[in-house]
Amino acid sequence: MSAEYIWTSLEQALASARVLPVLRVEDAAQAVAAADSAVSGGLSVIELTATTTGWPEALRACRDRWPELTIGLGTVTNAKVARRAVREGAEFLVSPFPCPEVRAEAQRTNTVFIEGGFTPGEVGRAAAQGIAKLFPAHVGGPAYLRDILSVLPGARIVPTGGIAVHEVADWIRAGALAVGIGRALLGSGMAEQLAALREAGP
Repeated sequence: MSAEYIWTSLEQALASARVLPVLRVEDAAQAVAAADSAVSGGLSVIELTATTTGWPEALRACRDRWPELTIGLGTVTNAKVARRAVREGAEFLVSPFPCPEVRAEAQRTNTVFIEGGFTPGEVGRAAAQGIAKLFPAHVGGPAYLRDILSVLPGARIVPTGGIAVHEVADWIRAGALAVGIGRALLGSGMAEQLAALREAGP
């Protein structure tokens, strides 16, 4: 499978989902439960996190339970975690800031890497190599994303960090490929919130 096909598939999945659930929870059981809510909400892509205790077990469990689900691992900040994530079945890796060693590992294994950054330079360098993550997005808000896209037209950016569910449409209108949401989604009613977001227009 070519790298271009992998990148295109993930980009399409994110654009269709509009939301990338960042499942930052305490343990593997909670991660699988949160993934179940995301799938019930109609999503085909999720991000588990390396800060979750037992994330490899969660990744394997999700891969076994939902073979068609696109699963990534976030908060990947070193090559060791990147290697383990790919070995356990992660289809993409996400970092909160520039991580050259993770990018090198992702390139070695032909794995999509969504690299994080905040300054226009950091986001620009990440976007030049694929999809970029704007983090922490709430600091600048949608206006900041618009400013970045004015000098990086066509960049594929996923803002993440401190974004409320009701703000998703504002970010999509500002040009986000999709919006990463963590704590604001977790808890009761997650599936219903996701279903409503997917049905709503930008």
